[in-house]
Amino acid sequence: MSKTSKFHQSAFAFLSVAVMAGSFTALSATAEEAKKATPPDPSVLRICASEVEKPYSMRDGNGFENKIGKVLAEAMGKRARFVWTDKPAIYLVRDQLDKNNCDVVIGLDTGDERVLTSNPYYRAPYVFVMRSDSPLDITSWDSPDILKASKIGMSQDSPAQVMLEKLGLFNSNFNYMKSLVGFKSKRNQYIRVDPQRYVDDVASGKADFAVVFSPEVARYVKDRGNALKLVVVPDNATRSDGQHLPFHFDQSIAVRKDDKQLLAEVNAALEKAKPEIESILKEEGIPLDELAKTPEGRQG
Repeated sequence: MSKTSKFHQSAFAFLSVAVMAGSFTALSATAEEAKKATPPDPSVLRICASEVEKPYSMRDGNGFENKIGKVLAEAMGKRARFVWTDKPAIYLVRDQLDKNNCDVVIGLDTGDERVLTSNPYYRAPYVFVMRSDSPLDITSWDSPDILKASKIGMSQDSPAQVMLEKLGLFNSNFNYMKSLVGFKSKRNQYIRVDPQRYVDDVASGKADFAVVFSPEVARYVKDRGNALKLVVVPDNATRSDGQHLPFHFDQSIAVRKDDKQLLAEVNAALEKAKPEIESILKEEGIPLDELAKTPEGRQG
């Protein structure tokens, strides 16, 4: 076969592939347009959900935010339909909600600028996770016994890290903190520590205590019976520059910025479902009563 023949054969093959690719692209575009043109079922509440975000959200529906989603839908007179992703929950807004794959995200910080957020349905504190028989007496960041600890469980880039840096404990705790993520670099990737790891390390004595967002660990502390305790971190901490560093955060339901009608329906449903939602949160073990007792711990 001559070079000319080969050229034409290659060109034909390329053209065929290009035509097929164009056809697939056109079909995909048509399917996407059809999807957008199809109005959502008004009897269904599409809930954005991660299947890898325990204890918040799990594919078997046992996450406490999955339970809240079902209660919310019922209060709205709708059926809950979870739109699952195998990515962590930090990607729900970008990859799911903004692309109109679902309509609500459960459990975002109130005022998140990416979305419209509902009235808060609870206020969640950070907590000190400690063994009940710990010799350390820690009730706030001002407790002198904090300085006696050598291994403190915490999430990178959390308010707890800011305080350890302020107290001069970050460097001595660095190796243990990195061991929680398998010494992986956080550059260009999101690494989440399994929250049960914090609890297990405190229970076994590998860590002196941990400072974690209470919804992440309450379930696992509760499972340990009386072996561990949660101490609410007061919301009066300040950074080195004197600015307030929050440790309590209002939690809301999020909708797209142009979905004001849905937001109104969500707010009405949250009020209606308040007793059931509080029951779910208390069953989870989140210290709502303890938070309400602290001067800084206003609800909602």
